[in-house]
Amino acid sequence: MQTTEINGFVIDEFNSHKLEEGHKQGICPVCSPDRKPKNQKAKCASYDWDRGLGTCHNCDTSFQLHTYKRKGEAEKVYVKPAQPSAIHAVSTKVEDWFSSRGISKQTLTDLKVGEGPEWMPQTQKSENVIKFNYFMGGELLNVKYRDGKKNFKLFKGAEKVFYNIDAIVGHDYCVIVEGEMDVLALHEAGITNAISVPNGATLKTNNLDYLDSCIDYFEDMSNIIIATDTDDAGLALQTELIRRLGSEVCLTATFQDCKDANEYLLKYGKEELVKRITGAKPVPLENVTTFRDHEGEVIDFVENGFKPGFQIGLDNFDDVFSTYTGQFITVTGIPSSGKSDFVDQMCVGYNNNYGWKTAFASPENKPNFLHAHKIMRKVWGGMPQKADIHTERWNQVADHVNDNFYHIDMDRYSLESVLAKGAELVKRKGIKCLVIDPFNKVRATTANDSDVNKYTMEYLMQIETFARKHDVLVIIVAHPTKMYKNDKGVIEVPTMYNIKGGGEWYDASYHGLVVHRNYLNKTVMVKVLKVKFQNLGENGAEVHFKWNPESGGYIPHEQVSLEGAKMPWE
Repeated sequence: MQTTEINGFVIDEFNSHKLEEGHKQGICPVCSPDRKPKNQKAKCASYDWDRGLGTCHNCDTSFQLHTYKRKGEAEKVYVKPAQPSAIHAVSTKVEDWFSSRGISKQTLTDLKVGEGPEWMPQTQKSENVIKFNYFMGGELLNVKYRDGKKNFKLFKGAEKVFYNIDAIVGHDYCVIVEGEMDVLALHEAGITNAISVPNGATLKTNNLDYLDSCIDYFEDMSNIIIATDTDDAGLALQTELIRRLGSEVCLTATFQDCKDANEYLLKYGKEELVKRITGAKPVPLENVTTFRDHEGEVIDFVENGFKPGFQIGLDNFDDVFSTYTGQFITVTGIPSSGKSDFVDQMCVGYNNNYGWKTAFASPENKPNFLHAHKIMRKVWGGMPQKADIHTERWNQVADHVNDNFYHIDMDRYSLESVLAKGAELVKRKGIKCLVIDPFNKVRATTANDSDVNKYTMEYLMQIETFARKHDVLVIIVAHPTKMYKNDKGVIEVPTMYNIKGGGEWYDASYHGLVVHRNYLNKTVMVKVLKVKFQNLGENGAEVHFKWNPESGGYIPHEQVSLEGAKMPWE
């Protein structure tokens, strides 16, 4: 009997693979079409229609029987400012202020800068403000308000887009700056195809959530000149823009002894400002570096030593392990040891600490809504109940999970297709972490499988290239091929050498972890098998956790006692 929902998730298409409806066994939509003709109709899969889950006993694949409508798939609804019939001219006082910044009345008119009263939260009253109007496709989508005390705000609930984005249409290059005043300064100098990020730059995070809406504007650009402020936050924004838009099209412009374009205009004039932009330099060539390319990092290292690695927020684990981006971690363990669950914990931890977004290529974490539920529990810090659905907290957590965790969902996974989708997610969503779980179900199509060691090395080299190019942390879950018992009949803790092609895994991986369960005291041990750099961890160190059945999170065993607590596999 068909149902309309499963576990609160609305079914979009019942029996999406057109299988034998109502039967508990039948063909597998993944492997059956590729089997020998005589075996294509063999009933190699089991169907659980109530859970919407199928399992194949031939290819060992799990698959969804139905597709689901999940919250977040619908297009986000934004609030739009009132569409003005005309932009009212600014007062003489405001004109004079702009003139003192080198900006003419004509430029204000060209860029539709307005003036008027607006309630400002910083002062808790209505202020006379400058209005920087954000148009896209000729429609007013947002407004930036600035009062005389340099307080700012954007129109509440409006879509974030680049300021002056329509001005780059028809050009083969554009200039990206950090503020509206810099756009006006470049326009004043005759560079009319300049745009600004809507909310400046920060050192903590530059998630560039506005880039996705505007990405089509950059598709045909031959060059994108990035001319952000010269402070640390501006340089961080520059780095992230290059990472997202691609180093092959990006150039960088600096403003010598000035902070930004407007300051440079005032000090050196229009002609010199144009020269700074037209003299923009390409991003250094890939695979070719000189000492000067690294001099800043060398100086930083001489002065401060190694930079601290990124941590997940569990004290006992952070004491023995950390990592950098541009690297990959291999996580192994026997079946049902909690590998995937601990990897989820790591990704949530990186998100909590650094705002990292994660994409999962996880054929074994099907159906996707159950994995989404696991992530939600960890973010929530407990088990959401029916009464919580659509409450303010539910919507807040759901929006956070929706905007920070993505599932790469394919009928048939290959390493090449996953890395291509990962590169797209870097560009459009800004992910900093990619999970492949497990590696044997996300196989490379270009590597020769006849030589296990060669195949493994080629596989890992592709992952390393992706991680370094996009400055992403990749986490690979890899099952051991064999499990050994000691003389007491207890399964031994596997190592990286127990993975198929084990020697290559150990040699090529930046880091290695094993997740292992202890049935006797119901704890999970995480052991560091390898760290590439001594400052990032302690080889051979092990830490222990209890599993919280409510949140699905891991709790350092030394800190808490959960008598009778369940484990992730129970």
